[in-house]
Amino acid sequence: MKHIFKKGSNPSKPTLLLLHGTGGTEQDLLPLAEIIDIYANVLSVRGNVLENGMPRFFRRLAEGVFDEEDLIFRTAELNDFLDEAAEKYEFDRHNIVAIGYSNGANIAASLMFHYQAALKAAILHHPMVPRRGIDLPDLSGKQVFIAAGTNDPICPAQESEDLHSLLESAGANVTLHWEGHGHQLTMTEVKAAAAWYNN
Repeated sequence: MKHIFKKGSNPSKPTLLLLHGTGGTEQDLLPLAEIIDIYANVLSVRGNVLENGMPRFFRRLAEGVFDEEDLIFRTAELNDFLDEAAEKYEFDRHNIVAIGYSNGANIAASLMFHYQAALKAAILHHPMVPRRGIDLPDLSGKQVFIAAGTNDPICPAQESEDLHSLLESAGANVTLHWEGHGHQLTMTEVKAAAAWYNN
């Protein structure tokens, strides 16, 4: 997978896994990593799927309707890539914190839905529920921050509530942060995520 890796100055810090939104690239969320933790490793990945020339992490059938088969395949692909990257760049595979926006937040949530050890924690900006009607792994001890917009036309508020409930019922410790905006990524939610992370 196309990616950028930046080695952090403090080896005890997590590796921040950056996952862009539809049409983004591995450059998009680099400024977020600097706000969240300037001492951490950064692994920023570009999605392997193209939708009308726009990079994504998995296919969709329509707005808000995921191609479940492709989602499962791409989630496994990303999980395998993290194994390889941890070996190549010599970082702790069990200390990865995902920071995802929109489509990137959805694949990060999907990692947690499918692989118990994939992520230590996740910051999910405007995510949806990746899959419904499946048993989640035991996520006890996992920390999740969800940033959602009360007027988000792409990701209805109920999606965020449902994701919060599903992750919590699997044992994760989840914080749900609301913004009175739409689907855009705002500086106030990034700063709220940073405050949560540094706590």
